[in-house]
Amino acid sequence: MKALVFHEPGRAVWETVADPDVHDSQDVVVRVDTTTVCGTDLHILNGDVPGVQPGTVLGHEAVGEVVEAGRDVRTVRPGDRVLISCITACGRCGYCREGSYGQCRGGGGWILGHRIDGTQAEYVRVPFADHSLHLLQGGIDSQDAVLFADIFPTGYEVGVLNGQVRPGDTVVVVGAGPVGLAAIATARLYSPDRVVAVDLTPERLESAGRFGADAKVLASDRPEQLVDDLTRGLGADVTIEAVGAPETFEMCTRMVRPGGHVANVGVHGKPVALHLEELWIKDLTIRMGLVDTSSTPMLLSMLAAGRLPTASMVTHVFELGAVEEAYEVFAGAAGTGALKVALKGEQVYRADSSSLVTTAGGGARQG
Repeated sequence: MKALVFHEPGRAVWETVADPDVHDSQDVVVRVDTTTVCGTDLHILNGDVPGVQPGTVLGHEAVGEVVEAGRDVRTVRPGDRVLISCITACGRCGYCREGSYGQCRGGGGWILGHRIDGTQAEYVRVPFADHSLHLLQGGIDSQDAVLFADIFPTGYEVGVLNGQVRPGDTVVVVGAGPVGLAAIATARLYSPDRVVAVDLTPERLESAGRFGADAKVLASDRPEQLVDDLTRGLGADVTIEAVGAPETFEMCTRMVRPGGHVANVGVHGKPVALHLEELWIKDLTIRMGLVDTSSTPMLLSMLAAGRLPTASMVTHVFELGAVEEAYEVFAGAAGTGALKVALKGEQVYRADSSSLVTTAGGGARQG
């Protein structure tokens, strides 16, 4: 089969690799219909995730069809259409029994595209299938569903839940990329007084408005002053960092009120200063971590009911074989306007081609 293989920082190649097969009785093999590129994949290529070994197939999000299942798999069977979670769960260890699947000690956690071959391929092996796949209703579009492999659970769990958003809160989301937009949309479920979006580009701030932001401000236009004005000098109840840069984390700690919550969602590749000489007196709660995806079934139900915005999240659609071009478009978001890219298997791409138009980059974009 063909897959995107990581060779070293700065270099990943679409090439022929061995087909995956069932290694364990709890494994399944899934034919990938739709996958995507995550900001974490860019961090891997930048060398920020040294645990990824050369020769690893990248990717940890996908929708597809089960084509082979081990003898002990009980919840899915060949022919089923499934969402592959970015987190794999053994279902038996102490962390899994508490729903903390991201910290699985039984062979799971974030392993796809990290410690084992991932989803940016024609086929992928998924361990612990009963706890790591979600059956999809027929009416859910794959392009929407793939957003719930990682983006929406991460924005909700690591951002909104860790930030303890409550009715009447002022919530500031720094970074209006895909995860930041998911945090904005799911924060609205808790009836905050206002959600403020901060980003570098006007285009992403426009997207933030569509996903539910009440106020939008460029990072260059004194966002701290805006938050100060909106809260009469008190500061935000919750700040959510969705970039992964030292300056944005420090901005979040400056904008939060005494007794407030800072939720760090961004993946950081550099050390970040924690100014305890200023923060110790503010009674802050700072939370961070890896998503568990325990909320995925609930979020999928809300998607099926039309309760979550997804239509404008995917801005570019490519055939799976154009994954290297998709990376370029996604990494160059400031110039391409990309939010989330979708990569579709050849058969799916051909079937959907009537709804796609060619972009200047040579891929395809929703028309």
